[in-house]
Amino acid sequence: MAKFTVEFGKTGTPPAPDGRLDGAAFHRNHDAIWSALSSFLLGRTGDVLEVASGTGQHSAEFARLAPNLTWWPSDIYPSHLASIEAWRRHAGLANLRAPQRIDLTDPAWSWTADGQAGAALSAMLCINVLHIAPWRVAQNLIAGAGRLLRDGGQLFVYGPFMRDGQHTAPSNAAFDASLRAENPDWGVRDLADLNALAQEAGLTAAEIAPMPANNLVLVFARAVRQN
Repeated sequence: MAKFTVEFGKTGTPPAPDGRLDGAAFHRNHDAIWSALSSFLLGRTGDVLEVASGTGQHSAEFARLAPNLTWWPSDIYPSHLASIEAWRRHAGLANLRAPQRIDLTDPAWSWTADGQAGAALSAMLCINVLHIAPWRVAQNLIAGAGRLLRDGGQLFVYGPFMRDGQHTAPSNAAFDASLRAENPDWGVRDLADLNALAQEAGLTAAEIAPMPANNLVLVFARAVRQN
């Protein structure tokens, strides 16, 4: 299993009595992330898969804001899966489904819907993962989007990124150095490398939505396949 920098609840605020974990980053970034997602998702129907959902707060909030979509959260840590389920129960939303375990270190990863192989997805979402995971996680995420998105479906990836080998801010450079010192497999990823993966997977190069705190939302789209 990939070891990520943070397993929520191990430090900081303990879980609520019902198991809900509270991630501070959610309160800082969910409005900005939704601003990048909403132009594509509002008015759409179908399934959205969030990989590495963490506490589960983003899925619960976005499911509330986009009730015509069915939201499928996932994670690898049992403690996160318990928190996601607790947030799902707390939200009481019919379009927010039970979490499932997905391991992005597995190149053949997939998803299920009610015990069956999931249909082609309208969208995928990945928040604050690629810089705290091995490079193969980025490879498998984007390859999976190429397999699992329906024509015109989009993959949204949020976090810090380099552009053409350069950090977008000194704070990101310091953050990158600290990550690589802790684990050489971690680090802020370069947009050019992600675009190369996207091209291999049949996705468009990323559209870029600037976010607060020197983060970005990258938006990759599944090309419409010709018959």
